[in-house]
Amino acid sequence: MKSFNLSEWAVTHRAFVIFLIVGTLLVGAFSFTRLGRLEDPSFNVPTMNAVVAWPGATAQQVQDQVLNRMERELQKIEGIDHVRSFARQGYGGLNFWMKGGTPKHELERAWYLARKKIADVRHEFPEGVRGPFFNDEFTDVYSVLFAFSAPELSWPELQVLVEDARRKLQAVPGVTKIDVFGRQAEKVYVEFTSARLAALGISPQTLIDALARQNLVSPTGSTEGSSDRVFVRITDKGGPGASTLPGSLQTARDIADVPIEAGGRLLKLGDVAQVKSGLEDPPQFTVRHNGQPVLMLGVTFERSGNILKLGAALDERMAVLQAALPLGVAVDKVADQPKIVDDSVWEFEKSFLEALAIVVAVCFLFLGWRTGIVVAASVPLVLALVATVMLAMGWNLDRISLGALIIALGLLVDDAIIAVEMMVVKIEQGWDRVRAATFAYSSTAFPMLTGTLVTVAGFMPVGFAKSISGEYAGGIFWVVGVALIASWFVAVVFTPYLGVVLLPKVLKGHGADPYARPVYQRLRRIVGWCVTHRAWVLAATVLAFVVSAAGMALVQQQFFPTASRLELIVDLRLREGASFTATETQVKRLEQMLKADPQIAHYTAYTGAGAPRFFLSISADLPNPGLAQIIVNTQSVADREAVRGRLLALFAKGEQFPDLRGRVTRFEFGPPVGFPVQFRVIGPDTAQVREIAYRVRDTVRQSPLVRDTQLDWNEQVRVVRVQLDQDQARLLGITSADVGAMTQMVLSGAPVTQIRRGEDLIDVTLRAAPEERLALERLGDINLFTRSGAVVPLSQVATLVPSFEEPVLWRRNRDMALTVRADVLDGVQGPAATSKIWPSLQPIVASLPAGYRIEIGGASEETKKSDTALFAVFPMM
Repeated sequence: MKSFNLSEWAVTHRAFVIFLIVGTLLVGAFSFTRLGRLEDPSFNVPTMNAVVAWPGATAQQVQDQVLNRMERELQKIEGIDHVRSFARQGYGGLNFWMKGGTPKHELERAWYLARKKIADVRHEFPEGVRGPFFNDEFTDVYSVLFAFSAPELSWPELQVLVEDARRKLQAVPGVTKIDVFGRQAEKVYVEFTSARLAALGISPQTLIDALARQNLVSPTGSTEGSSDRVFVRITDKGGPGASTLPGSLQTARDIADVPIEAGGRLLKLGDVAQVKSGLEDPPQFTVRHNGQPVLMLGVTFERSGNILKLGAALDERMAVLQAALPLGVAVDKVADQPKIVDDSVWEFEKSFLEALAIVVAVCFLFLGWRTGIVVAASVPLVLALVATVMLAMGWNLDRISLGALIIALGLLVDDAIIAVEMMVVKIEQGWDRVRAATFAYSSTAFPMLTGTLVTVAGFMPVGFAKSISGEYAGGIFWVVGVALIASWFVAVVFTPYLGVVLLPKVLKGHGADPYARPVYQRLRRIVGWCVTHRAWVLAATVLAFVVSAAGMALVQQQFFPTASRLELIVDLRLREGASFTATETQVKRLEQMLKADPQIAHYTAYTGAGAPRFFLSISADLPNPGLAQIIVNTQSVADREAVRGRLLALFAKGEQFPDLRGRVTRFEFGPPVGFPVQFRVIGPDTAQVREIAYRVRDTVRQSPLVRDTQLDWNEQVRVVRVQLDQDQARLLGITSADVGAMTQMVLSGAPVTQIRRGEDLIDVTLRAAPEERLALERLGDINLFTRSGAVVPLSQVATLVPSFEEPVLWRRNRDMALTVRADVLDGVQGPAATSKIWPSLQPIVASLPAGYRIEIGGASEETKKSDTALFAVFPMM
C-alpha cells in the first residue's frame, strides 16, 4: 500500500493550496492586528501583603504580640516559600510568598486560606490593633501615570478636580483600576495651649465632649400618621439650607463657634483655642513632578488587552478632559507604557525585516533568485500561522513572545531550504518538478520533523520550569515551538507547491551528477577521513565539550539582563527615625540639581514611600518617613549613563548630602531582586544577629567587585521614656492611661470628631500649639488634669529618661534576619560577585553559634531558583 505523500497531495490539489495560502495570510494578518500587546508578559506574582496598625506600640511589641501570631498561622499553608515580616513603631506588616510557578487557582486558594487563618486568631490581638489590611494585587502594573498640577488652585480643589477626572477615565473600555497618589487628607486642627486652658479651668476633655456632642449623629424620632410617617430633623437656625445634616459642623468656622462652658460663663471654642483648616501635618506620602507638588493618577489596563489601542483610547478621553480643565491646570504623562510597547513592536519589526533581508540575500546569492523567492515566501506564511495560534490561545505580543519570534526567525527557513534544495538537486538530475517535490517529502519530511522536535525540546525547560522566572519567560518555548512546527508544515505543504510553480523545468547541469563538483568531493574526503579515524574525532569532540563546560564556569551568569529603558531609579534614605520634613528637604535640594541637568527630560519624586509599580520589576518600598524615590527620565541611553555616573559620583563623595544614602539603579527585566549581592544573617537573638552581620559586612566590603555595602536595618532611634511614679499618680487620681492620652494629644493630636461633607469625612484633631508640640524639652511641662480639677505638670508625677530603641525589626520565617547588601561595579554580575565573596565568609560561617546561619540572597538566589527549576526538566528534555 502506497504511503500518503503530503507534498504530492499539495501539488495535485493546487486550487485548494492557493486557497490555503491566501486564507492563511489573511487570517494571520487579522490575528496579528488583534493580538494583545504588553510590555512584559502577564504572570501571577506569588506574594500577598498584610499590614496592621497598633498606635503607641514599640516595634518589639508589634512583632511579639501581633506579627508572630500571623506568621505562625501562615507557615501552616502548603506550598509556602517564606514569610518576611517587618515591625515598626506603631505598625507592621508581612509579605507571604508562595513557591514560584504556583498555578493561579492555587494562589487564590492560598490567599483565601491566609485571610481565613489570620481571621481565626484575630481575637488574640491586643486591644487597639487595627487590621490586618490585605493586598494580593501585586501583579497589577500601572500602564500610565498622569501628574496633575495647579499652582493657582488650593489642594482640596485640585483633589476634587482629579477625583472627577478619575471617574471619567474609569469609563474608558479596558481600564480596570485607577488609583490616586499623593492625596493628602484635609483636616481641621484645634490647637490649644495648656497654660490658657489651665487659667480658664478648662480641661482638654471638656473640649472633646463639646465637639462630640455638637456633631453627634443620633436618632431624632418620627411620628406615625394615618397615611405617612414624618421624621424630625434638627438643623441650624436659618432655614432648611443652613444644614440638612444631623451633624451641624460643616466648616472650621462652625467648629470655632461651638459653645464651651468655663467658670459659669459661655465661651466659644475659638476664644480658648485656635481653629484652622489645612492638610495632614506632617504628610505621610507626597508626589512632586519637576519640583512641583502634584496629584497622580495611576491607570491599570486589563491584562489581556491590546495596550496600544487601550492607550490610544485613554489619550483620546484625556484630551477631551484637558480641554475642559480650568486654566493653569497642567497634566503631564509621567509613565507611558503604550509608547514603550510601540517601540518594542517596532524593534521586532525592524529585526524581522533585517533577518528577512539577510535570508533572502543569502538564498539569492547561493540558491538563485527563483529558489530564494520560494524560501523567502515561507517566512510570512509561518508568521501568519503563529499569529493565528497565538490569538486562539490567548497569548500576547510582549517582550518575551517578540523575543521568541526573533529567535525563531533564523530557524524558520531551515526546513524550506532543505525541501527546495532537494527539489533543485533532483531537477538537476533530470527529474520533473512534481516528481522532485514528491521525493523531497518522502526523503526529508520525517528527518526534518525529527530535527524540528529536537530543537523545540531544547527550549522545553524554560516552558515547564516551575519558578517565577520560568513563568515570566516560559512563552519562549511555546512561541518558538509553534513557529518551528509551523515552519515544518509550510515546508512540506506550501514550499513544494511554490517550487513547482516557480522553479524552471530544466536547471543548469541537467542530467549530470550534482555531487561531482569539487566542493562536494572535498567534503566527501573530509567526511571519509572522519569516519576512518572515528576514535580521534570522538576524543576531540569530548575534549571540546569538556573545555567548553569549563569555560562556562568563567562566564558571568544572570538570568535577566538590564533593560534598555531610559529611566533611572534614585533611592534616597536617611537614618532610621528621620522626620518627613528632613527627607523632603533633601529631596528638594537634589531636585534643584536635576533641574539644571540638560540631559534629564523630567523627574518625579515620591517621598515617604517608593514609586507605584509602573514597571514589573520595581519592588515597592514600604512606607517610611526617611525614604524617598526619584524616577529620572533621560533623552537617550547615552544620557542615562552620563546622568547615572554623575549621580553615583555625587553620592560617593558625600559632601553635598552627608546625611543621605543615595542609590542609583537602572531598570532590570524579570522579577524584582533589589540589591544584586545579599547575605542574610538569621538567628533568634537581635544583638547576636547584629554582631554577626557587622563581621559579614566588613568582609564583603573588602571585595573589589562591590560598592556601597550596607545593612538593610541597624540604627536605633531616640525615645523618651516617661517613668511614672504610680504612688504619686494614684494620690492625685491620675492613671497611666490619662498620661498617655494627654501626651498623645499634646504631641501628635487626637481626632475627636469628623466633618461630614458629601462623601468626604474630615477629621477634627485636637492638639497643642506648635510652641508646645514641637518643643521636646518642654515635655515635662505638659499639664495633667486631676479628677478634682487641679492641674499638675507631668514632671511632678514622672521622670523623663532619654533612651534608644529598635525602630524596625525584620524577620524571615519567624527568625531575626539582618541582610548585608551591596551593589556591584559596572560589568560585574551579581551572581558572579556573590560566588567570589562566599568563600571569604566561610570562617564566619564555621564560627556561628548553634541556631544561626548565613544565607545567600539577591540575584544569586533568584538565579539559583531559576536554574534549579530548569535542571528539573532537563531529564525530560
